[in-house]
Amino acid sequence: MNKNHRTHAGMLAAVCAAAMLPGLSSSAAKQTVLTGYRGDLNGDQAVTVADGVILSKHLTNTQPLTAEYGMYADADANGLVDGFDLAFIKRICLGLAEPIGIYEEIDVPEAQFIDPPIQEVQASLPSQGDAELVIFYVDFPDCKYTYDPSAETVDQIAFGEENPESAIYPFESMRAFYSRSSKGAMELSGKTFRYTTKENASAYGTDKVKLAKECYEAFQDSEDFTRFDGNGDGKIDATLFTVPTGAGDTDWWPCAGAFGDESFRVDNMAVGHIITGNAQIESETDYANFVSSYLHEMGHCMGLPDYYLYWGTDSEGMHGAAGIELMDTDASSDFGAFSKLMLGWYQSDQIAVYDNTAGTQTFTLHNGQTQQGNCVVIPYGELDSQYFSEYFVIEYASDQANNSSLPWWQLSGSGVRIYHINAALQRDYWYTYLKYQNGTEYNNNGVGIRAIRLVNDTDGDNFFHQGDVINSSVSGFGWYDSAENESIDPGITINVGALENDAYTITITK
Repeated sequence: MNKNHRTHAGMLAAVCAAAMLPGLSSSAAKQTVLTGYRGDLNGDQAVTVADGVILSKHLTNTQPLTAEYGMYADADANGLVDGFDLAFIKRICLGLAEPIGIYEEIDVPEAQFIDPPIQEVQASLPSQGDAELVIFYVDFPDCKYTYDPSAETVDQIAFGEENPESAIYPFESMRAFYSRSSKGAMELSGKTFRYTTKENASAYGTDKVKLAKECYEAFQDSEDFTRFDGNGDGKIDATLFTVPTGAGDTDWWPCAGAFGDESFRVDNMAVGHIITGNAQIESETDYANFVSSYLHEMGHCMGLPDYYLYWGTDSEGMHGAAGIELMDTDASSDFGAFSKLMLGWYQSDQIAVYDNTAGTQTFTLHNGQTQQGNCVVIPYGELDSQYFSEYFVIEYASDQANNSSLPWWQLSGSGVRIYHINAALQRDYWYTYLKYQNGTEYNNNGVGIRAIRLVNDTDGDNFFHQGDVINSSVSGFGWYDSAENESIDPGITINVGALENDAYTITITK
């Protein structure tokens, strides 16, 4: 007899733990689970005639049972193993009784956020856990703010708590926006320092390192900057240098990147990614552009590229109502499914992968602007373990929460949207990055492979809704061929079902 079939509870816990990705901390919750049935002596999770035969041999001393089978042999749960148990098993086999379940309280690991694949890009602002932002709210002797908030006011705008009643929700604070989008995986905090430079604006326009050093050195004696290293990598996570709008766009259009002097230290800390920009706070209640602009730039500090194109006549990376994305041109909405996948803002059980060998499969897409938001991935061939390959990723995006303040030209803010992704990594001596991001040299003017495209990338309401059918006849629903055209038929059809209980169903058929 197989003595290992009593370890069902232990095996269940092991399976749950194995489903977690490396690097995630495990917290377990007590849960009462069904681990077997009284009368099931052969461990097949059912009570059958075969179990009656085993018990009969025990009762006649032909093949005695060891002590570990006591609970299972006591089919009627009266504390004894006797002929009444054999009779009870017979009744179960005849359909005259139901088997008695055995329940145990076990530790079941709670669902965990996946490790963020984007960390391969080696940006400095962590997308999970504590993330720290140092803000230098800067002006110049020859360029002042028309509205000059205190450092405490800027702190509230950057790091304040959620306030759904705010007139500029969801941009009431950077911290609140990121907390909602990440489902609580990322908690942004930091501090603002108000500073006026020693020289006029022109002295810093093309020398941001000079500005950074001057700002940090001005406060180095009064502040311990080691506390702004949320992930403990020896770097200040991210620094924002924001200046008056009057400084102009030529040198101060918002942008982000690695700091230009690797040898510079503040309290023995290196300086991570920096942001510079002229998106100022206009008044005590008018600061949505300030928040949204720098939320976008912090996306770069976490490793995400721009989704708009750097060359060509049309810079918009994705169009229409479904094209809203914080990393695209408008930067006025939530992160989309691909961004959240890269940032590790899905739990392991919120990512479903279509199995191309399993035939028709049905999935539920929960509202992407809620804690339950999830996605479905359809891979082209073998899916890279960190999602750095070609695939479709599908989500249900709503016009709620971080999407509740969409531009007026968005005809609809809700529905199913599908992204075509080619997230191949490119590594060189200096950097690791997405090879096909924002119209690179591999893909001039956005013609050819791109890291992210929108299926049905048209103007207007280009979400998919109940009754829509997506197959190779839909623009953009194809794999890339050797000429970098989306011409390879995926060989599947997606049918969009009803929207019920704030969730869409989709059925994928080969």
